Amino acid sequence: MTGPATSDARAADGILYASARGRWVLLATVLGSAIAFIDATVVTIALPNIADELGATTADLQWTVNAYGLTLAAFLLLGGSLGDRFGRRRIFLFGVVWFAVASLLCAVAPTVGLLVAARALQGVGGALLTPGSLAIIQSTFTGSDRGRAIGAWSGLGGIAGAIAPFLGGWIVEVTSWRWVFGINLPLAVVVVAVTMRHVPESADANASKKLDVVGTVLGALGLAGLTYGFTAWTESGTPDAVVVGTLAFGVLALVAFAWVESRAAAPILPPGLFRWRPFAGTNAATLLIYAAISGIFFFLVVTLQVVAGYSPLAAGLAPLPVTVLMLVLSPRAGALSTIMGPKIPMTVGPAVCAAGVVLLLGVRPDTPYLTHVLPGIVVFGLGLSATVAPLTTTALAAAPDHLAGAASGVNNAVARVAGLLAIAVLPLAAGVGSSLTDPTTLEPAYRVAMLACAGLLAGGAVISLLTVPSTADAVRPPAETSPTAGSSA
Repeated sequence: MTGPATSDARAADGILYASARGRWVLLATVLGSAIAFIDATVVTIALPNIADELGATTADLQWTVNAYGLTLAAFLLLGGSLGDRFGRRRIFLFGVVWFAVASLLCAVAPTVGLLVAARALQGVGGALLTPGSLAIIQSTFTGSDRGRAIGAWSGLGGIAGAIAPFLGGWIVEVTSWRWVFGINLPLAVVVVAVTMRHVPESADANASKKLDVVGTVLGALGLAGLTYGFTAWTESGTPDAVVVGTLAFGVLALVAFAWVESRAAAPILPPGLFRWRPFAGTNAATLLIYAAISGIFFFLVVTLQVVAGYSPLAAGLAPLPVTVLMLVLSPRAGALSTIMGPKIPMTVGPAVCAAGVVLLLGVRPDTPYLTHVLPGIVVFGLGLSATVAPLTTTALAAAPDHLAGAASGVNNAVARVAGLLAIAVLPLAAGVGSSLTDPTTLEPAYRVAMLACAGLLAGGAVISLLTVPSTADAVRPPAETSPTAGSSA
C-alpha cells in the first residue's frame, strides 16, 4: 500500500485466488454485483411489454430505465465511502437486502409511476452493494491474485450484463415482465448466505466517520436535473422553459458539487485521486466506453423487436456471443494486461468494439441474424473482452489501497453516469421522438444512435492511448503524490 494510511483492516491477508475461500469470495462479489448489473439492462427487453400493460409513454419508458440509473449513479460514491468507513462487507450485505426488497416492489407495481419509484429505490441498493463488491476483492486478494480476481470479476460481471437481454427475453416470453425483477430475490438469498459465511470484513481504519451529506445531495440533484431535462426534451421535442431550467439547475448543482468536494473535510469524491493522470484518464475513457455500451444494448434489443420483427426471446438471444466471448477471454485479458501493460488492450479493445458497432448498422425489417447481426456482435464481443478487465484493473490500481472503496465507487459511478446520460441523451440526439415503439421513426434513429456509440468508443480508445501508461507498474501512484487519508477521509 502507499500513503500513510497503511492500517487497512484486512481480516483476509494472503487469501489465494485458487483457494476454496477465494472462490467463495469471488462467487459472493460477482453474484452480488451481477444482480445490480443485470437490472441496469435487463429491463430494456421488457419495455415494449411494460408499455402495453401499463400504458407507458416514451418518457415513462426512459424513466423506467433512468430512475434506476439516476439513484445508482448518484449514491455510488456514498456507497464506496460508507464501505471504507463502516466495513465493506457490512455495507455490501445491507445493499443486497435493500436491493431485494426494492425488486419485490418493482415486481408488484400496479402503475408505471410506482414502478419508476421502486426502480429508484433499487438504484440506492445497487449503489450500496456495487462498490463494496469490488472493494472486497481489492482488500482480500494481493499481488498477482488480485489481478486475476479483478479480471474474473470484470469478465463475469460483463457476462452478466451481456446475458441480461437473453435472460429478460426468456422471462418475458415464458412468464411476465414482472419476473424480470422477481428473479432477484432467490439470487439475493444466495449472496447473503455466502457473504455471511465466507467473506471477511475490511475497512480503512483511518477513515473519518463523518459523512459528506452536502456533496451527496448536490451530486444527486445535478444528475437528476440533467436526466430530467434531457428526458423532457425528448418528450416535448423542443427545449422549452422547463427543459432549459432543469438543465441549467443540473449544471449549477454539479459545479457546486465540485466546489464543495474540493473543500470538504471528508469528501465522497477525493479530489486528490484525479491529480494522478492514469486515474483521471482511465475514468474519462470509462465515461465514453460505458456510455456507448449502454446505448448499444438499449437500442439494439428494442430495434430488433420493433423494426426487425424479432420476438423478445430472439432479441434477447442476439447478443449471446458476447457472453461466450467474455466468459472465455476476459480473465485472460486481465492477466495479459498485468504482463504487457494496460495501454494496448485499452486502446485496441474500444476501437475493435467501434468496428463491430458499424457492422450492426444494417438492422431493417426482416433482417437475417446470421449475415447482418452476428458478425457485428462477434467483433463487438472481441473488443469488449479485451477492454473491460484491463480498464477496471487500471482504475483501481491507479489509487492507493486504503482508498479501494472510494476508487471503486468513483469508477462505478462514472460508468453508471455514462449509461444514465446515454439513455437520456441518445434518444433525443437520434430523433426517436415521442414513440420508441414506432418502427418508421426508430429505424433511422437507430442508425444515428449506433454511429454516435461508435464515435464514443473511438474517443475512449484515443483517451486510453494518450493517458494510460504502457506498463502495469507505472499505473500505481507514487507515494509522494498519493492522496492521504486526511485528504480523502
